[in-house]
Amino acid sequence: MVKIKFILFFIFSVALFADKVEITSDAMQAEEMKKEVHFIGNVKITQLKSWIHGDRMIVYFDDNNQTKRYEAIGRVTFEFKKDNHFYKGSANRVIYAPLDSQYILRGNAKIEDMINKRHINGEHIKLDLTSGLASVIGNKQDPVKFIFETEDTK
Repeated sequence: MVKIKFILFFIFSVALFADKVEITSDAMQAEEMKKEVHFIGNVKITQLKSWIHGDRMIVYFDDNNQTKRYEAIGRVTFEFKKDNHFYKGSANRVIYAPLDSQYILRGNAKIEDMINKRHINGEHIKLDLTSGLASVIGNKQDPVKFIFETEDTK
């Protein structure tokens, strides 16, 4: 009974928070004491025009039962769209903080800026969709790679 109450509260809190969020998966497990809901297998989360696919997804709640972050794990692909920003990419792990509109990509992270025709690779990428700022960290084996097109000057 407690699990059902938590699940219902989760559904209503996500629906009331802002835009509609939809999560589909093969299985779901709620951990009320940890304030977490685990989605397992073929997970897809969508909100407006943005989406994230992954093998697993954990939704974390704060003490007020508000969604504080989403964490997608394993073969993660995504499309992030907000205002004048549109990014596609992949990583081994993607963490999304909805209150800040920030994404943290870890492990073989790749982002394609579809608006500005830029491509970023790195081991760790932090992307702020509100400001459009990105910070990237590489390593010795896989340094940061930034690819962009220039205009022809004649």
